[in-house]
This record gives sequence, structure tokens and C-alpha cells, in this order.
Amino acid sequence: MTTAADTILVNARVYPLEEAGLEGEPEPAEALAIRDGEIVRVDRQYEVEFLEGVETQVIDCGGRVVLPGFIDAHTHMENLGQYLVHADLSDAESLEGALDTLAAEGDANPEREWLLGFGYDESAWPENRYLRADDLDAVSEDRPVVAMRVDMHTASLNSVALERLEASMPAHDVQREDGEPTGIVVEEATEAVWDAIEADYAETRELVTAAIDHANSLGVTCVHDKVRDSHAPRVYRDLESEGELTCRVRLDYWSDHLESALDTGLVTNAGSGFVQTGAIKTFTDGSFGGRTAKLVEPYADLPDDDAAEPDDGAPEDAGHGQWVVDPDELAAIASRATEDGDYQLSVHAIGDEAIEETVSAFEATPNVARKRHRVEHAELATDDHLERMAEAGIVASAQPNFLQWAGEGGLYDQRLGERRRRGSNRFRSMLEAGVPLAFGSDCMPLDPLLGVEYAVNAPAEAQRLSVTQALRAYTCGAAYAGFDEDRLGTLEVGKRADLVVLEDSPWNRPGSIADIDVTMTMVDGTVVAGGDGLE
Repeated sequence: MTTAADTILVNARVYPLEEAGLEGEPEPAEALAIRDGEIVRVDRQYEVEFLEGVETQVIDCGGRVVLPGFIDAHTHMENLGQYLVHADLSDAESLEGALDTLAAEGDANPEREWLLGFGYDESAWPENRYLRADDLDAVSEDRPVVAMRVDMHTASLNSVALERLEASMPAHDVQREDGEPTGIVVEEATEAVWDAIEADYAETRELVTAAIDHANSLGVTCVHDKVRDSHAPRVYRDLESEGELTCRVRLDYWSDHLESALDTGLVTNAGSGFVQTGAIKTFTDGSFGGRTAKLVEPYADLPDDDAAEPDDGAPEDAGHGQWVVDPDELAAIASRATEDGDYQLSVHAIGDEAIEETVSAFEATPNVARKRHRVEHAELATDDHLERMAEAGIVASAQPNFLQWAGEGGLYDQRLGERRRRGSNRFRSMLEAGVPLAFGSDCMPLDPLLGVEYAVNAPAEAQRLSVTQALRAYTCGAAYAGFDEDRLGTLEVGKRADLVVLEDSPWNRPGSIADIDVTMTMVDGTVVAGGDGLE
């Protein structure tokens, strides 16, 4: 006798997304059955209904679309929580709008020592410039005020915050005019800011749970979280032990923690079904927004004299960006992590010169083909890079929402010029070269359907994916990057019941995918968000 299912979804359009290489809309199933958190049948409704028992929960999806749960392969959940708890500057349409949002946050929370805002993007403002100390002094001359740029590689500080922190910042990462700091700091100097505003356990738990709730509401069932000097790993494990963790988490530990990971015996893929150790994460370069991504050719929007003769202690090749972790240090980290340990590597590399050094470092590691090392971002990967990544099994962990800056006149145009702008984020080229492609958001913003819409409607052909390809990068592609393809990423018998129900079909409305509502999110067969409109 067949054991009844715990839950069945009927009257649905179920897309397992298991078929690789398919660009068009797959043929959907009609229903899906779940037992003990595992998918036990995906089939015609007539067949699935044989698994209905007396206590089976039957969910009528009303013809809605059912997809595998989204896996965000590059997140910063604590930082996402800060957007939700502090001032969210991501919607500011002007410099003045950002200041107004900060001022309102300060008025609403007079008890907070630091006034914090996150996610501003000056590239779309009429002023097209970073926030400076004199701007933020207008918000408060008494409290320290910090506004983090969307890329988190650039911070703007008011005079109070500068006075507190400047002594702990490297001089070359503090922007100056006529010898005086402007309030704009980049790269290593931002670490002093993060240290100053570091959350304790209780606040970290507040930030992380807010971020998880937000992610669940958008159909996210698993995240690969990049953690550094944070209580977040303990928070995740505590939430799991208390039965309150509603999202699977893969912890990619910063290379600062490598020695501790080796000492304690943490290894890649160790852990439970909900919290696992992932990769060792490090940087190479910075960001296009901060002009710190490392480029073979100089930035298009820097005058020749600025590129050739940087001042204020900047590196000699500042017009080409800068190393956050130089190639020799990267090679040492890679060697220690893969020879003394057995870790997957996850390396931030945006500019073409940074990608070159990262791929070379990966190629030099033992057993590279089974490690699934990851180039995070890979924005200016060349054809040679893609060929070598495919050969070595190196994953491109990319962010389709970055295409928000890839339009004519956008940030890529401003920093790189048209040729390199059109050659950035070449997702179709990655797939055609055979590179494993995983999508994530970098929380800019965390929203898989928005990322899918950008990928489907990308301005350049080499960037553009079909709806199916984009969805697979955010599901089974991301699962593969986390060694999870045997249990997550598709809706197949034997896999965990992590899924999302959408109000409409992304194949039917490719130009407005981001506007599709998430009706329900399930993790391990349990509803963790939505579901109110389903019976």
C-alpha cells in the first residue's frame, strides 16, 4: 500500500526545470506531492491524487506557476537586515532625497548613537556624485552619520564620524581635496566603519531574521551568505535548533577566518540540512562604482593625468583600479585553503585583470575540477577566461540585477565606455562556453524575479538569457555552485520540497517578470511565506 502524502499541490503548472539546454518554455506538470519534506511525485493531477489520504493537506494553486525555490548564491544577510532596520537609501532619486531619508530615520530613532543609511546609488542621481561630509553634516552635526553606497565598497561619513574613525583608516583609501578629507572612503577604510557599527548578538539576530523573512517573501529558500566577523553563523544555528530557521544557509567564511576554520575542522559541505559550511571567501579588487575594480585598460571617466599621476597616497596604477587582495596574497590564501584544507574558494573579481589573477590562482590549486571554485561577479570576463573556467569547472557566480547599470548612459557606460559596457556580464556567453552559471543578488537588491527580468531583457545579446535559462541559473545553477544539485534546485522525486508559487507565468510576461507576486514559499514542505490565498 502506498503511503499517503503530507501535502499535495493541485491545479498547478509545475515546472521542474530539470532539463538542461532548453531555452523555450518547458512542458509543465499538473500537480506535486510531498511526504516528510521530500517530493514524492510530480505528474498529472489524476496520478498525484492517488496519494491523497485522510490527513493530506490539499493546496489548490488555482492554475498558478510552481517553480523550485530560488537559491541566492551571493548574499550578505546581515547587511540586508540593515537596509530593513536602518535607513534604506536605495530608492532615493536624488542626493537631497537620500538626505531627507536619513534625516527622517534620525528623527524616528533619536536613541541610536549612529545614524546609518544603506544602498545609495549616485550614478542615477541628477547630481551624479557621492555624498560628502558637508552633505551629511546637514543631517546631523552631533551624531555620527554614515551612508553606505550600494556596492558596500564606498562609504560616506559626516564630520563627527570622520573625526572618530579617520585615524584607523589607511590614508590612500580616504579621499581628499586640498589635503582635507571629503568624507568619502573606499575599500579598506570602510572596514573601520563596519568595525564601529558592528552589531552584538541580539541585534544581529534582529537583522538576520528580518532578512530571512524578506527573502522568504520573495521566494528565496536558500542563501549563500558571505560572513565576516559576525554573530550570524551562531544565529543561524540557534534558529535551526529552535525550529525557527525558514531558509537554508550556506556559510561562506571570509579568509580572515581560514586559520580558525582549519583549527576547528570546519570543511566545505559539512553541516546539517539547513546550515552548511561553504567556501572560503576573499577579494581581489573593488567595484566599478568606487573605480576600484582592477582593469587592464584605465577607467573611461578619469582624465589621463589622474590615471597617470595619482596623488594622496594612491597606488601608482590607480587609474586602473586597485588590489584589495594582491595576486601574491591571493595565491597564498588559495594554497593554504586547498592544500592544508580541502575548501572550495569563492573570490570576488570584477575587473578583467582581477579575473585573470583569480582564474590563474584557481588553476594552480589541486583537484580543481572537483572543487567548483567560484569567481564572484566575473563582470568583465574575457573569452579566454570563459574557456579556462569551463575547462577547470570554475563557477561564474554572477548577479543579473547588476544589469540595472548596463544601459546606455548608466554606470558601466560612465566608468567603462560603450565597448566594455556591452562586454560586461555576458551570461549567454558563459553558458555557451560551458561555464557553470549561478545567479545571486549581492543584495542589490535581493529579488530573484527582478534579476531574471534583467537577464531576459539585457541590452546586449551576449548578456541576454531566455526565461528558462535565467530561472535555472537562480535554481539548479545556484544549487550546483553549493554542491546541492542532488537535493535542491529542481522539482524532482527525491529532492527536498523547497518551492515557490507565482501568481503569473514569467514566460507569459517577459517584460514585467519583477512585477509578478510570490503567492507562497515552501521550505522542506512547510509554508514559510504567503499561502493565504490558497486552499
